[in-house]
Amino acid sequence: QVQLVESGGGLVQAGGSLRLSCAVSGRTFSGFAVGWFRQAPGKEREFVAAIRWNGGRTNYADSVKDRFTISRDNAKNTFYLQMNSLKPEDTAVYYCAASWSWSGWGTIAPDYWGQGTQVTVSS
Repeated sequence: QVQLVESGGGLVQAGGSLRLSCAVSGRTFSGFAVGWFRQAPGKEREFVAAIRWNGGRTNYADSVKDRFTISRDNAKNTFYLQMNSLKPEDTAVYYCAASWSWSGWGTIAPDYWGQGTQVTVSS
C-alpha cells in the first residue's frame, strides 16, 4: 500500500512562486511514477506534471511547461512541484498522485491520490 501526504499550498500574488511537496510512504518499484493533477472550481481534474521515480523522466502539461518543475528526492521519499510565474488561472486544488506504471500517466487514473491542497493566485 502507498500513502501520499501533501503540503505547501497557499495564497500568492500573480507572478509569485510556491512549492508543493508530497511525501510517499510504502513501497516503490522500478517503473513507479508520481505526479500532480489539479482541479479548478467548475472544471474537470487535469494533469499537470509527472516524473518517473527511477531515472527522472518527466512530462508536463503545455499550460505549465517552462513555469513549473517537478522533481523527486528518492532518499526522502518525497517529490515536489515548484511553481513559478504563477497566474490566476493556476488557482485550483492540487493533488499529488502515484501509479505503478509510467505508461499512460496523466491519461489513466492513478492508483493512489493525496488529499489535495489549495493554491490560490490573486491578480
